[in-house]
Amino acid sequence: MAASLNGRAAVVGIGETAYRRGSDRSALALQLEASLSAIEDAGLEPKDIDGILPYASGAAVAEDFITNFGLEDVTFSATTPMGGASCVAAIQAAAVAVATGLCRNVLLPIGRRGYSDSRVASRVAAMPQFHVVSEFETPSGTIAPAQLYAPMARRHMELYGTTADQFAEVAVTMRRHAMLNDNAIMQKPMTVEDHHASRMICDPYRLFDCCLESDGGAAVVISSAERAADTRRPVPILGVAEGHPDSPSVITQRPDITRLGLAKAAPRAFGMAGVGPEDVDVAEVYDCFTWTVICQLEDLGFCPKGEGGAFVEGGRIGLDGALPVNTHGGLLSQAHIVGMNHVCELVKQMRGEAGRAQVAGAEIGLVTGYGDLGDGSLAIMGAAA
Repeated sequence: MAASLNGRAAVVGIGETAYRRGSDRSALALQLEASLSAIEDAGLEPKDIDGILPYASGAAVAEDFITNFGLEDVTFSATTPMGGASCVAAIQAAAVAVATGLCRNVLLPIGRRGYSDSRVASRVAAMPQFHVVSEFETPSGTIAPAQLYAPMARRHMELYGTTADQFAEVAVTMRRHAMLNDNAIMQKPMTVEDHHASRMICDPYRLFDCCLESDGGAAVVISSAERAADTRRPVPILGVAEGHPDSPSVITQRPDITRLGLAKAAPRAFGMAGVGPEDVDVAEVYDCFTWTVICQLEDLGFCPKGEGGAFVEGGRIGLDGALPVNTHGGLLSQAHIVGMNHVCELVKQMRGEAGRAQVAGAEIGLVTGYGDLGDGSLAIMGAAA
């Protein structure tokens, strides 16, 4: 079944709201707006949606969309509770649903008020998949993601000599890309010196190593290849996979805390797509923290383990570099929409509709998700016909 997904599904519509710090609209309202935009972009009507995969830790369930859109025949609904890996993992689930004929058109919506409502530590505390950290991490006062993930970055620094300058390279590049994006929150230039001068959050993470808290919504619609042919500019899904790290619920008990679940997912997704890292023209990589980008580039196979820091140096991940990364500004500088904004950006790149951040001639791109305590997800897409 997995191998048969290559080219059997496509992203046919994308939708985004304005991304802000502060909103007077509910998370559901943001999702509904983004969803209607994605459905319209696909050339469909709400009644055409018969599958819904809402964000597991979000503020809406399938019934909210059935009620608000007046849907009469939803045949499939599910969630992929993997934190920041959820949205990309949902692409795999949706591709299976449409490829097997279970659904015609599947909606993947997300909306959040991460800035206006509960902040990240309180959200994490409410997520059931984090209950195991209460045994090992919580007694030492560790609960926020920056605290949970900082030892992974520090271990990488100790093992491989990764530096704060290399972290800064990621942050500065994401900011530079965000400044080309009118729907990005952070528009002020950043230098390496600015990064180093930002306050320490949890060693080795400084403020500018950490992603934003923001309000907004994003959504995509996925259809079978046959149905997608009748839509505006379908983007074919070539390969999908998810992976979970060893000891997936407790980082401290893991034999290698610098290896993510993405390391297991990447060979499956690349194998399904029939391409390799060397074929990728643009990468939208989940960037909750700067080091997470570096680690994922290693686990994706763009460079050996331990060489991710050197890989991002010298403009390599900029628009004119060998591998443009997060051409929209990412979670670090555009907005934190749990990575669905990354999915939307990849679709724009594959359609040639990314504006000032368009990577010329991009034919193969990928998007990743990273969540919980190291879960990973990956989708590889091809250029729209």
